[in-house]
Amino acid sequence: MNFMDIFWLILLLSSFQPLLRQRMLEAARLRLFRKLEAKRKSRVIALIHRQETLSFLGFPIARYIDVHDSEEVLRAIKMTDDEMPIDLILHTPGGLVLAAEQIAYALSKHPAKVTVFVPHYAMSGGTLIALAADEIVMDPNAVLGPVDPQLGQFPAASILKAVEQKDPNNVDDETLIMADMAHKAINQVKQTVHALAATHLDEETARRLSETLPVGLWTHDYPITAEAARDFGLNINTDLPPEIYQLMNLFPQTAQRRPSVEYIPIPYHRQPNSSNQKTLI
Repeated sequence: MNFMDIFWLILLLSSFQPLLRQRMLEAARLRLFRKLEAKRKSRVIALIHRQETLSFLGFPIARYIDVHDSEEVLRAIKMTDDEMPIDLILHTPGGLVLAAEQIAYALSKHPAKVTVFVPHYAMSGGTLIALAADEIVMDPNAVLGPVDPQLGQFPAASILKAVEQKDPNNVDDETLIMADMAHKAINQVKQTVHALAATHLDEETARRLSETLPVGLWTHDYPITAEAARDFGLNINTDLPPEIYQLMNLFPQTAQRRPSVEYIPIPYHRQPNSSNQKTLI
């Protein structure tokens, strides 16, 4: 074998390396899914949106909740026995209202217990889905977010407020149409929030959530902590199983020349030493 043969062989193997790495990640995820399902005696579904180098040339793909996600989640729910609990792992910036509503309504109709796990964040449409759960298990530092609808690049609530402050005679037809759509969008999400929350929370809590989360009280990226969500009346637990963190490690971000966060990836625990002082190991 001459030099050029070796060169082309190395180039060919390098081309298939991303695909091989992806297959290994998928196999590791499947093993962890089975372990978590056996432990909790449930159906585990992951809705995780992170960037991954999936394509042959290594271009990153950003993801959000879309109709393909709703089709897949609905199919998984359909294949789950009515008496089997469902555990949904959520990590998403949000996405299409239609897709999030479909997932949320399907979860709310499942007879057995539905638990949503939020290791880091479930914003916007992710929060809407979480409202359908009987229990939300969050990392102590994880956050949810407002579910106020967005029309294009503008919040629906801000469109309405801008129109209210203008002279009606000086508002163009397009802006009036946007305001009408904004009004309908907010009412639609308010009805959805109330319907989802009322399936497992009392009427007062469901009404308070529907009058708070969708109406634009905060910016769309406002972080709702576990403590704040509990104050809203949601059933919040912060005892996140270790398998959830392990699973998140199997959904890596795209490779970069220099990582923006670095640390020694082992757990540190305090242990007493011989002089009865505390030390980290």
